[in-house]
Amino acid sequence: MTRKIAREIVLKLCFEITVSGKDASDIMTDVFDREYYESLGAEDESFAEYPDGRQMEYIDRMIRGIGEHNAELDGYVEKYAVGWQFHRISRMAVAVMKTAMYEILYMPDIPDKVSVNEAVELAKKYEEPETLPFINGVLGSFIRGELNR
Repeated sequence: MTRKIAREIVLKLCFEITVSGKDASDIMTDVFDREYYESLGAEDESFAEYPDGRQMEYIDRMIRGIGEHNAELDGYVEKYAVGWQFHRISRMAVAVMKTAMYEILYMPDIPDKVSVNEAVELAKKYEEPETLPFINGVLGSFIRGELNR
């Protein structure tokens, strides 16, 4: 499994946290039950291969971290989505931005540009084309506003 696929899994699980409000630990336990995970693979190609140790560590760190910092990340989306009410932003776009924001804030080994680029690439797959500049703009403003980079 590649990091790109692991990031896509993180996005889907972040979406689950965003929509359902479920606890990140519960989601990790449920999804990574081998039998359940294999059943997901029959429906969704991103779950076709069970993560190896390195990718599982990344997924686990991301999902638990996003769960722990969920309100903080929502606040950043709301703050930098100028002119938009939070409840009007698609939940998938929010999940894309929260995934990138968590990497930028808490995973210094991943360059900011990589996090933003990967977020835009994921958005291309799950969002309308007109949403891409919005996501890119929010993430750029977030980096400039919060990190002074």
